Amino acid sequence: MPATVYFANLHCRTEQSNKLSKIQRLCDAVGLKKTLRKNEVAGIKLHFGEYGNDTHLKPAFVRQVVDKIKKCGAKPFLTDSNTLYSGMRHNAVDHLNVAYLHGFTPAVVDAPVIIADGLFGENDVPVRIDCKHFREVHIADVIRRAPSLTVLSHFKGHEMAGFGGAIKNLAMGGGSVRGKRDQHDTHVQVSENDCIGCGKCVRVCPQGALSLVDGKSHVDVSKCIGCFECITVCPVKAISIDWATQMTPFVERMTEYAYGVVKDREKRICYLNFVLNVTPDCDCVSWSDLPIVPDLGILASTDPVALDQACLDLVNKTPSLDPKLADAPDKFKARWPHTVGELQLTYGEEIGLGTREYTLENV
Repeated sequence: MPATVYFANLHCRTEQSNKLSKIQRLCDAVGLKKTLRKNEVAGIKLHFGEYGNDTHLKPAFVRQVVDKIKKCGAKPFLTDSNTLYSGMRHNAVDHLNVAYLHGFTPAVVDAPVIIADGLFGENDVPVRIDCKHFREVHIADVIRRAPSLTVLSHFKGHEMAGFGGAIKNLAMGGGSVRGKRDQHDTHVQVSENDCIGCGKCVRVCPQGALSLVDGKSHVDVSKCIGCFECITVCPVKAISIDWATQMTPFVERMTEYAYGVVKDREKRICYLNFVLNVTPDCDCVSWSDLPIVPDLGILASTDPVALDQACLDLVNKTPSLDPKLADAPDKFKARWPHTVGELQLTYGEEIGLGTREYTLENV
């Protein structure tokens, strides 16, 4: 049976049709109220953006969801888990500071921020899923224990996952640091012929697995945890993984973690995807590239697979702002040829995370 995906376009000529009003209407349409209980705490899962990134969700958008939850008598809080890679969200103190710098303060959003997996990402809850790669997954404590979740995702590209929407937000954002290691489960390799010895990879490696040897980057595979940050910062793309063999299991592991977040509580979770500033990269990078398509709208559903499928279809049928992607049937695949992003959807449907079939209803 097809899932319903609610769609709000961006046309606006009155105060009643601005983005803030549309977010409120989407919350009503998707049945946010049904996921909540009076006087219960209610998690809002989002990504605060890495410092230097400016295309993460706007606090003003998040405030609309907070207000809706409060009107239902629940107690909202904002949450995300710490990163596996180094950076400004690698521990709870830095993570909170970035959230505040980006405007996610109680004075603006009227809700506290709670880092979901503790000071250093060590707090998690085991969840039995019995899937191909994992019998059990390690979900960030606060995200798993929250009685309800509203998942707010910026839909955009991703160098490893192909694209990131609700599924990736659940998976990487829902896993503790141990859970993120489970999902990556590989190590990088360096092409000495391409390496220019700039040392950027050495500086960002959280494990000290990279070093410069005779002017070339060298990886100690016994230390590498596969966080992929070195791949992101390498200016000449001399660092990679075995794309041919590692992409499929990586995306499958990621999708299983998304399933672990929602397992046995699907009726207490709803999702909003913001197809705005559709950049090629995740908000985890400390920059924001030009978008590949114009801003398209905001979508909501109780099914994360259907929601991501609808967003992907919307992006792919829209003329690209990047001439290099003009004729590409899959814009994210064209931007990141080694990725298998659509596998999030096919495998997600296979393991029971949701359905790819949907009907689109305008709000």
